[in-house]
Amino acid sequence: MITAGIPITEVIESLLEDAKGNQKKLLETMKADLNQGLHVYQTMAKFPNVFDKISVNIIKASEEAGTLDTALKDLQIGIRKDIEFSDKVKAALTYPLFIVLVFVGVLLMILVVVVPKVSSVFSRLNVVLPLPTKIMIFASDILLKYTIPLIIVVVAISIGLFFLYRAKRQAFIRVLFSLPLINKLAVEIDLTRFTHSMQLLLSSGVPITGALDLSAEVVVMKNVQKAITHAKEAVAAGKKLTEGFKESKGTVPAIIIKIIEAGEKTGSLEKAMGDASEYLDYTVTGTLKSLTALLEPIMLVVIGILVGGMMLAIIAPIYGLIGQIGAR
Repeated sequence: MITAGIPITEVIESLLEDAKGNQKKLLETMKADLNQGLHVYQTMAKFPNVFDKISVNIIKASEEAGTLDTALKDLQIGIRKDIEFSDKVKAALTYPLFIVLVFVGVLLMILVVVVPKVSSVFSRLNVVLPLPTKIMIFASDILLKYTIPLIIVVVAISIGLFFLYRAKRQAFIRVLFSLPLINKLAVEIDLTRFTHSMQLLLSSGVPITGALDLSAEVVVMKNVQKAITHAKEAVAAGKKLTEGFKESKGTVPAIIIKIIEAGEKTGSLEKAMGDASEYLDYTVTGTLKSLTALLEPIMLVVIGILVGGMMLAIIAPIYGLIGQIGAR
């Protein structure tokens, strides 16, 4: 609408006609702020759970430069890319999660349906049971006798973990991303987000030091944050951005440094950051495919062994009983 030349107050009023819930509250606040002479970015800053600092600063820079319509288009494209990127990560994790859920379902079925029937037979015949079978019977008894307390405990733990995750989200993510296979992927994801954020900020006219500060907030891995800090210190000291990244060559791939260096030489750093982001996006997609291809057979084998072990714990005493009867 702004690109079409419609005044921003009319745009807000038009959007308010169909707005509901939180969106309506946001637009009403924006309308009131605009009537008081405030800027759009000042309203956005009041809703940190909706608009991150990068988006707010992009809008701020564009309002000062009079290029709000261009900045909004850039943000639209950026949000779409972020959603596509997140979807790729979620799709890669869907299959492993499904396998785990199937295993939990099989385990519960064995403990609730199969084990109680078999244990009643063993108890009547006074058969000497191996330790794995005793453990399974004990787990089955606990599950059946204390079903409601167990459900309450599981729900309470789940709620506790949920709130703990929300409070200490970064710590949880860092622990997950420190795992050997996931570490490389986590660095690539961080670099993708960093370069993409840098492209948006630089395109909107945000100074490079400010862009580096803001982009550092989207990364999780400490080594990537350290690389960005080195780069910022280098720029503040009057050096080139790539000189700071060269000190972190183990973290930032050489090809990314070369792309950024080419952008600095030609005066098109924001374009170079966009190219680097696209390259890293492609790299992450490849790493995800490789990781998923490796993870699937490993999980199937592990779960097959666990399920097979449980069935063996049930079948072994039965074979022992048959052997005793045959000997008699």
